[in-house]
Amino acid sequence: MKFIKTVALAATITVTAVAAWAQDVTVGVSWSNFQEERWKTDEAAIKAALEAAGATYISADAQASAAKQLTDVEALIAQGADALIILSVDKDAIGPAIDQADNEGIPVVGYDRLIEDPRAFYLTFDNKGVGRIIAQTVMAEQPEGNFAIIKGDKGDPNALFLLEGMMEVIGADVEAGKIKVVGEAFTDGWKPDNAQRNMEQILTANNNNVDAVLSQNDGMAGGAIAALQAQGLNVPIGGQDGDHAALNRVARGTQTVSVWKDSRQLGKKAAEIALAMADGAQMGEIDGAESWSGGEKGVEMIAIFLAPTPVTKDNISEVIDAGHIEKDKVCAGAMDGVAGCN
Repeated sequence: MKFIKTVALAATITVTAVAAWAQDVTVGVSWSNFQEERWKTDEAAIKAALEAAGATYISADAQASAAKQLTDVEALIAQGADALIILSVDKDAIGPAIDQADNEGIPVVGYDRLIEDPRAFYLTFDNKGVGRIIAQTVMAEQPEGNFAIIKGDKGDPNALFLLEGMMEVIGADVEAGKIKVVGEAFTDGWKPDNAQRNMEQILTANNNNVDAVLSQNDGMAGGAIAALQAQGLNVPIGGQDGDHAALNRVARGTQTVSVWKDSRQLGKKAAEIALAMADGAQMGEIDGAESWSGGEKGVEMIAIFLAPTPVTKDNISEVIDAGHIEKDKVCAGAMDGVAGCN
């Protein structure tokens, strides 16, 4: 990711210092598809931070529909939202919602997925970094051979950021012929069922000759693993999100890595930023904000990127100690040698 400059420290504010005015603030959150496990963790963190400040939380679930998300945002504004947090379904289709918020003087936090518009504060994890971690960890287990790449939804910029990170790691070996990408596919809605079908098609096209899989999230990794297991295969595969099922797969040895993006940190930060901007803070005044222009269109934006944590069999104890998952849940059926389980 291309960072242009760091906003001068003298201009920053600490968003955790929220005054009593927040008791009159309403923050609206537009979720793209609340059915995914991880968003429930994000929501709990957002709600906790808002409640601690005395602010009100309202929300809507677009159910993976870009059209519904536009009406959802309109409804949130009508309900009195003073700031919006938007997890976009589609990076381009969300434009009219940003226009409406801007016309109403309502600040917007683009949550986890890029809304490439300078009027939206971009808050996410370092997704290119996540892609690099997935590829590096899988390559450490399988440094050569036939690789498959299960990508996220083609309307989500994160899918391209993740792919860029992956290719930074494997690109030279692909050019040298050490690694061959025998199949890659976008996955509509990041859905596990769609990922399973993608993986099945890749396996069929290659007579099951696949040595490793780079999956862009844990849900899709689960779908890909189902397709692999149906053919009696267990190959190195990576994902992200720290989904509970994925962490258990890491302990069992069917998934190599889950890159944990602590949603509690992201949700808390989003709430703090929304409250600060609702109180009149400019984007560049937010503590930790940086200027960035690494999107497809090169639009210069204000952003914060949080650091992810790769979870393998060697450090599962970290997610247990952090309270992200209970030991008996992550360690059920664990293989020997899993840190924190054995």
